[in-house]
Amino acid sequence: MMLLFYGGQQVVNDLGSATGLWDYVEINQLTAGIASIGFVFGAYMTETFRGAILAIPAGQIEAGISCGMTPLTIFRRITWPQMVRHAMPSFTNNWLVLVKATALVSVIGLHDLVWNASTAGRSVREPFSFMFAVLIIYLILTAVSDAGLVG
Repeated sequence: MMLLFYGGQQVVNDLGSATGLWDYVEINQLTAGIASIGFVFGAYMTETFRGAILAIPAGQIEAGISCGMTPLTIFRRITWPQMVRHAMPSFTNNWLVLVKATALVSVIGLHDLVWNASTAGRSVREPFSFMFAVLIIYLILTAVSDAGLVG
């Protein structure tokens, strides 16, 4: 995240001066936070779905070919349903980690839910009530996500 925030602007500036493109692109805290969390989550999910596809026995794909199915039909009727079933537990895990990892954007100075609750708690001298509210929000988010993705 810090590499993208601090080094990304330099790369954009170098590419912009060399090619004339991206002259008006600025990597701010929000852009760096969203991009870095997106890259990490995308890498985890790619690995999750790759593993789910590899878990499907090759004989089922061969059976689809021998029945005369097109590759798109094989994917739609054989590969996709099994891939989703295999990937769902890991997807749920990765989603819950992503929800909790959004607090890491505070490293580059972006104000997240915990930072805002801490600031509000200090201003009224009741930090416990605000942090308890954050706890409830994260608990609801993870419980709803867990219930919706698993069941």
